[in-house]
Order: sequence, then C-alpha cells, then structure tokens
Amino acid sequence: MLQQVLEAYGLNIAELDVETFGSGLINNTWKINRKDNDIAYILQRINHHVFKSPENIAYNIRLIGNYLADKHPDYLFVRTMNTRSGNDLHFIEGEGYFRLVPFVKDSHTVDVVQTPSQAYEAARQFGRFTFLLKDFPVEKLRITIPDFHNLPLRYNQFLQAVETGNATRIEESADEIRWLKEQEHIVKSFDGMKQNPAFKPRVTHHDTKISNVLFNSNDRGLCVIDLDTVMPGYFISDVGDMMRTCLSPVSEEEKDFSKIQVRNDYYKAIVEGYTAGMENELSDAERKSFFDAGCYLIYMQALRFLADYLNNDAYYGSKYPGHNYMRACNQIELLKKMLEKESILRSVQ
Repeated sequence: MLQQVLEAYGLNIAELDVETFGSGLINNTWKINRKDNDIAYILQRINHHVFKSPENIAYNIRLIGNYLADKHPDYLFVRTMNTRSGNDLHFIEGEGYFRLVPFVKDSHTVDVVQTPSQAYEAARQFGRFTFLLKDFPVEKLRITIPDFHNLPLRYNQFLQAVETGNATRIEESADEIRWLKEQEHIVKSFDGMKQNPAFKPRVTHHDTKISNVLFNSNDRGLCVIDLDTVMPGYFISDVGDMMRTCLSPVSEEEKDFSKIQVRNDYYKAIVEGYTAGMENELSDAERKSFFDAGCYLIYMQALRFLADYLNNDAYYGSKYPGHNYMRACNQIELLKKMLEKESILRSVQ
C-alpha cells in the first residue's frame, strides 16, 4: 500500500527508509527518509471516519497556502506536495486518502508542554497564523468538521443523553450531571459572545495542542502544522483549547485528580503569547475574554465526555470500564480549578 502511494508522488520505496512517526491519534503518519541524502517527507493517511470530506481539507490548505505565498512569502508554511498527476491527495480504494509534505529540517514537535516558555511560543505561533490571515476571506473556507466547537449544541446533546441514555449510568453520574447543569451560564455567555460584533470570525486552527507547533533547536516556534481543522471560527477556540491542554500538568487521562491544577504562569504565557502573535488585531472585548475562552472549551469537553458515557461510549470508545466517566470528572475538576482562580486569572491582560 505505501509503495503504491509513494510511487504516485514519484518516489521509489527501494530508495527510502520508512518509519512510523508522531503521537497523533486521528491520522496514520510515517516519516519517509531518502537513503542518498538528508531530504525527508511526512506521509499521512487522513482518517475519513473523522473527516468525512478530505478534499475539503486539501481545498482549505491550498487556498491558505496560495494566500500566504502571495501576501506573506517569508512565513514558513508547510505545503502539501502534488502527485505526479497534479493532485494534492492520493486516493486508494479501500485504504483512503493520503498526502505528502516536506519534513522541515532541524525542527521538532513537543508532545507535552514542559515550560511556560514553550506555552508562550506555541500561543504566539497560533496567534501569528490567524493574524497573517486577518484579511483572508474567511467565508471561502470549507467546514471540515461541522459544529466542532458548537457549545450550545454540545449542551443540548448532553441534556438529551441525560434523558435517553443508560439509566444505570445516569443514576451513577447524578452529582456530575447536576453540577454541569448548574454551569449553564457558560453556554449563555458563549451565545452572548457570538452575538457581539466585537468578536470577529477569523481563520481559526481549532486544534491547538502544543504538538501542532514546529519548534527549532532553540525551542523557538517556527509555524503551526496539522491544518485539518482550520475553519472559520472565533479566537476563543484556539486560546481555550490551549488552556484546556496546557494549564494542568496532567492530561484528561489522569485518574488522580489531586494532580490537576491550573498553573498561573502557564496561563500568563498563553495570554501574552497569543496577544503578541495577534499584535493589535484583538478587540478590547476579546482581550477581556481569555478566561472565558478556557472555560468554554473545558466545559464543552466535560459535556462531551459525560454525554458519551451516558450513551454507552458510542463516540469516543472506552479502553476500560468508566473511561469516559473518568475523563468527564477530570475535566470537571479542571473547570472547578479555573473558576476558583477567576479573579486572579481575569487580571492577566
């Protein structure tokens, strides 16, 4: 299968070393090294169960790449390579869609944020990406995952799961259900934000974990990568997802909730990094909403995990009994830690 894909790009597998690469959970990824020189590539198979129309991803990346090449040619944008027939995706029946991109020499990614400096650099890169595209006609982008960060929809899906889900699990989750319902004001705040003209729809990455930033050998940010979820959106999606994944020293998989905390210095780094990347593009209302952004995304993920648990793990699956219940409780604890520090964190501008 890989030989067929590589041949479509004019590469001979006998001249290459192929190794699995990265820690991504959605797409399959390989690093392709040439044996005769130091040129390398990254090959990915797009998960068409998550991304129903991979051609929309290719379309968005092509549009953005052309725009940046014209308006900001100095920006490092990792463009998809074309096949010998001129396509930016290669399709194999029964195997799916594949794409090839050049590997950026002397670059690396970080799976888990280790320092506030790394958080700052990542946030600055996500902000810079959106800033450079501030004049891009955002309405031309196609939706790659419908309703990806639609908080009101996720809340309604949660309420539906409470009504029609597994009765035993609903009873066992009574305390968590009650607490999440008590936070409905977060949904109303989100709705208010979307109605406020000070919040501008922008080109938004939507998946701002730190592993989606390339760093150089000095741990300085180079650019953002993995643009599958780039769609029209609001800055709160990128900032909120960074806070959800970077503020605590442990992930959503951690069972020992005593380890969950909100680190003030990482929060400050994300706010300052993103603001620096966006330069003067954020409105006053947006600058005052960093804390809300974190709450929106953490709350939404707690809703999604618990709704899936009540629906017998139909979406995320489960590696052990109660897996999604644990994930939901983890995110609830993280949100509680955020709310406890509200006055302190809101003072960070």
